Amino acid sequence: MSEGAIALDGARLHVVQDEERDTITWKAIWICEKWSEDACDFVRAKLGLDKMGVTSEQLRTLVGEAEETEERPGNLLLQEGINEIWNLCTGVAAGSTYSNANARIGVGDSSTAEAANQTGLQASTNKLFKAMNATYPNLSGTGNVTCNWQSDFLTAEANYAWNEWSIDNGSTRDKNLNRKVPAGGLGTKSSGTWTLTASVTLS
Repeated sequence: MSEGAIALDGARLHVVQDEERDTITWKAIWICEKWSEDACDFVRAKLGLDKMGVTSEQLRTLVGEAEETEERPGNLLLQEGINEIWNLCTGVAAGSTYSNANARIGVGDSSTAEAANQTGLQASTNKLFKAMNATYPNLSGTGNVTCNWQSDFLTAEANYAWNEWSIDNGSTRDKNLNRKVPAGGLGTKSSGTWTLTASVTLS
């Protein structure tokens, strides 16, 4: 306990102690991998595919690393996501997990600043939530374990400015865990495959 402050209240003397505070660090890193439509066409030609979306798994296998990768740190936990976590921990109310079956990553074009009382993406029309890629979410690291979520946005999907993104637990429950609005966003998608990965570490 830190040294207290002394306060005089009428004839009574009080010692007001500073509270010790427990802190939890929620560290989020968002990684956006961008493959061009030319890279997707290369995969289509190799696999004999029609003009359809090409997944990041196919691109990694036949093309290799993305032509461009951008990283953005940080996010804001939303109140509805925090409440959902407590529901899942305690069973006080029903909740849905942020699992492979439920979780989605959403991207939108709103640049409205994050606020804890928001419920999801703030874009009016240009927004899209995509289901998890296979094997996601997963856990990595030791000690302070990191949870990783990942979704692909294919050729015809989410073709607008990527100014905001979030993780929710499905279209039925739709409780957004967090929201991120970085300066400058991630650029404007017009085609190709962009893959967004969120890695969150608690310590």
